[in-house]
Amino acid sequence: MGNIEKACSTSDDDGLVGIGAAAHRFGLAESALRYWEHCGLIRPAQLRSRWRLYGPEELHRIGLIQLWRYTGLMSIEDITRVLTTDNYGWRAAVLERLDAIEQEQQRLAAAKAHLRRLLDCPDSNPAEDCPELRKMTAARAVSNHPVNGRAR
Repeated sequence: MGNIEKACSTSDDDGLVGIGAAAHRFGLAESALRYWEHCGLIRPAQLRSRWRLYGPEELHRIGLIQLWRYTGLMSIEDITRVLTTDNYGWRAAVLERLDAIEQEQQRLAAAKAHLRRLLDCPDSNPAEDCPELRKMTAARAVSNHPVNGRAR
């Protein structure tokens, strides 16, 4: 392993890892860690020359951010609120995310029910021939239904 590769992967004397090794541990691109640093979510434990080095606390924080991005579907803004708000103020961000997930689940359940009904339609071309779909589209044309989450 060359000196540059060694500096990018680990630091032998203090247990710090470079950005490449940190990204690899979590299956992330190095650019994601640089972006998170730009957003103020993470900070390297040390900078040696131009090398970013991460220790156990920084790796834990990277893991948290990744966990919240993928399992909680949290935005960078939400994660920033959770990580930087004290006195339990972070709970508001989590509660807002839960509410958004519940709303999305309701929307998806309605979409699933509609598609199941569409599959049950006996017409060979439901978009053209289904009287039920025609009733639904006519009702949408005369009422104030939300469009893309907003009322018209």
